[in-house]
Amino acid sequence: MHTSLFLDENVKAAMRKGLRIVGDVHGDLQAFRHAVATDRFIIQLGDLVDYGPDSAGVLRLMHDVMREGRGLFLIGNHDRKLGRALLGKKLRPDPPLEATMAQLHQPENADVLEFALDMLEPAPAWLVLGRMLFVHGAFDVRMLMEPPPPALGRVTFLLSRALFGETTSRVQKDGFPERCLNWVNHIPTGYTVYCGHDQRSTNGCPLTIPGRAGGQAIFTDTGAGKGGHLAWLDVPANFMEDSGSAV
Repeated sequence: MHTSLFLDENVKAAMRKGLRIVGDVHGDLQAFRHAVATDRFIIQLGDLVDYGPDSAGVLRLMHDVMREGRGLFLIGNHDRKLGRALLGKKLRPDPPLEATMAQLHQPENADVLEFALDMLEPAPAWLVLGRMLFVHGAFDVRMLMEPPPPALGRVTFLLSRALFGETTSRVQKDGFPERCLNWVNHIPTGYTVYCGHDQRSTNGCPLTIPGRAGGQAIFTDTGAGKGGHLAWLDVPANFMEDSGSAV
């Protein structure tokens, strides 16, 4: 089975204090400051940027958390679009991305513009810790056995699943692709998948959905930067023993 070998010993030691799993931030810097104010190791599930008031500030704060060795983030579809834009790739018109790029080109954010691409390029698309899997969009069982591909490169099936979820061929009334949750039924017994991307909660709290194969998915996107708020979950320090993790 694939394990997350890219984690160095300092990161593994920091994780032994427990985890804080943070959902989609979307530029909500004030809320993100509260989320990272903890001794626990931060795992942010992607979509740091776009929509909210201060995507540049969120990138700066996540960069600081990583530099201090107390957190990491997974690439989300909005983060990937930003990385592709910074690489000079031609992209379709996207007002939220354009607003984020405008922020990065403000003089006060010159530092963020300088490190943003180096921060986004190595971001993993998923992370496996024992019987926990962390991903932005959705799960596929092959993620338990294969390392994530380069996030800003060619979109493979697994990278597409990780970034965009499980999509149908239909488009919703809002113009976005229709997404389904069949993937939840393929999570193996005893496994928990923590994800963002899909704002499925109806009460503002992370939503747990059990699957038919015995696993479960926990959806953490509660609308930060889009009129909602930022959600996070704490995993206790003994998660290594409980999940069978080798960290």
